[in-house]
Amino acid sequence: MPRFTALFLLTWMMFTGAAQAQNLPYHFDPSARDEAPDLSAVPAIRFLTTNDFPPFNYRSLGGEVVGYNVDLARAICGVLDIACTIQAWPWDQAADALADNQGDALIAGMSVTEANAERFDFSLTYMMLPGRFVTRRQDAPRFSWQNLDGTIVATRRDSAQSEFIRTYLPGARVASYDNEIAALEAVAAGDADSFFGDAMRASFWLNENPQCCDFAGEAYFRPDLFGRGLAVAFPAEHNAVRRAINWALVRLKRNGTLDELYLRWFPISFY
Repeated sequence: MPRFTALFLLTWMMFTGAAQAQNLPYHFDPSARDEAPDLSAVPAIRFLTTNDFPPFNYRSLGGEVVGYNVDLARAICGVLDIACTIQAWPWDQAADALADNQGDALIAGMSVTEANAERFDFSLTYMMLPGRFVTRRQDAPRFSWQNLDGTIVATRRDSAQSEFIRTYLPGARVASYDNEIAALEAVAAGDADSFFGDAMRASFWLNENPQCCDFAGEAYFRPDLFGRGLAVAFPAEHNAVRRAINWALVRLKRNGTLDELYLRWFPISFY
C-alpha cells in the first residue's frame, strides 16, 4: 500500500469523529437558479472513479471503493432521485473510458486544465484546494503574512505555492523540499518558521501531529495558481447530465449535505 494511502487510512480512522461545525465557503454562485432540470433524458447516471486517491476514492481495508467522491456521487443521485452506478477504473484508463462513453461522468479529482477542458466538459466546482500556512502551534495565534520578511518558509520544490511566496512575499526565505511532508517536518523540527503549500495534504499531516503544529492565517484561494479545484468531468456535449449534476450540487450545498460530507471526510478543515 502506498505510504500516502496508508497514512490517510490510519489518521482518518483516528480522527473521523473530531469534526466540528463551521462555516464552509461556497465554490459557486450562491444565488444560482434553483430550477429543476428535465430528467427525462437522464434516467440514470453511470459514474466512473478510481481506487487510488484517498480520501476521495480508494479501496477500504475490506476492498470496497469508498471515499468523499463516492459519497458525493450517491448524494447527487439521491437528490435527483435516479439510479446510480459507480465503477472504479485504473487512473491511467479512466479518462479514456469516459471519452469512449463507458460512463456518463467521472468523479475522480481530474484537474480542470486547458488540455482536459478541450476533451471534456466540467461541472461546477464542488471543492477548492487552497494554499495555507502551517506553523508550530504556539506561533499560530500571532501569525501574520505581513511579518514573514527574513523568516524561513518551507515549500514543496517547484510547486505553485513556492512560486506564490517568491512572487508575493519576496522578503521571506524559501526553503525547498521534495514533498509536503518533508517541508512540514522541517517546521516541526524548527528548521523552518512556517510551511506554505497544499492545505488538503497538510491537513492529513496535522492529524498525525496535533500537538506540534496548526494552520495559521487564512486560506488562500487562487484558482489561477492553485487550480480550479475538483469538478465532475463529462464527455463533451453531455449537457443533460451536466445540467442535472450542477443542479444537484446547488441543492446539496443549500441543504447542508456538501458541508456534512466535507466534515465527515476532512475532520481537520483545510478552509
